[in-house]
Amino acid sequence: MSYVGPDFEPPQPRRRRGPLTVALAALVPGALLGWLVYATVGGSGDDGGSGRASVRSSSPAASSAPSDDAKEPSDSPEPKPTATPSASAPAASGPLKGKVVVIDPGHNPGNFQHASEINRQVNIGTNSKECDTTGTSTNDGYTEAKFTLDVAHRMRTLLQEQGATVKLTQDGDRPFGPCVDERARIGNHAKADAVVSIHADGSGAGNRGFHVILPGSVHAGAADTRAIVGPSRDLGERVAGRFVAVTGSAPSNYIGDGGGLVTRKDLGGLNLSTVPKVFIECGNMRDSKDAALLTSGAWRQKAAQGISEGIVSFLRG
Repeated sequence: MSYVGPDFEPPQPRRRRGPLTVALAALVPGALLGWLVYATVGGSGDDGGSGRASVRSSSPAASSAPSDDAKEPSDSPEPKPTATPSASAPAASGPLKGKVVVIDPGHNPGNFQHASEINRQVNIGTNSKECDTTGTSTNDGYTEAKFTLDVAHRMRTLLQEQGATVKLTQDGDRPFGPCVDERARIGNHAKADAVVSIHADGSGAGNRGFHVILPGSVHAGAADTRAIVGPSRDLGERVAGRFVAVTGSAPSNYIGDGGGLVTRKDLGGLNLSTVPKVFIECGNMRDSKDAALLTSGAWRQKAAQGISEGIVSFLRG
């Protein structure tokens, strides 16, 4: 996602923190191998390092066709449409039987056609922000919204194979949105055991790698994240660790102090959540090397696999 709009303002200057914990001891060999592959072949490594849980891989789906959705939103407010989240098919038997996972594909392919609607202000607990944004795209026009929906579909298949009930906040089945506050409510109402919001960044060329965004401790207005900060960090660390091992991608070289974890308090999708939730920025769409990965169906399958394995590890403990 581009750091512009409702949930995407530029992060505040980084404060010095203690060592981050993404590189868990059990994942160090996989992570180091992943980074070596990343450095030598441009981040396209296939390191299937060990972890606590495994997710069976499904065949990659076809890549979405590029298009340009970079229109500026206007200011005239209009009411948002109502829609129900996209539910999964009946869960199969498996280790995640009885668990509910909500996948939040960032943005919506139709947002660019509904500028006034996505620009209207919504309450995110601590203040107000725009409903949503169009998201970013590669220089060749492959949109973040198409990327996130493709990865979400792949994740849904993998997690259903493990027995989980999977819900999507949107499945290209509504004209725009949902707004960031509604995205949070969908996870809350589902009583999700884990929620992951899928994104891709829109930073400058040369900025590479992924990062996982964790909720900070917020207790103001309608926002109270105190109960989910700990479990969300656990979820984020496991997702980041498995993402490194499966995709071979390195943590971001431009945000997160090189550890791949970033804590923020300005995101409505996190501030309003009452269940464990993280965002993942899978790479930078504006860097040509990262864009080559993000536009590859085979790499998107790895991304879905890594994120799903992190979720499975979190849910199984």
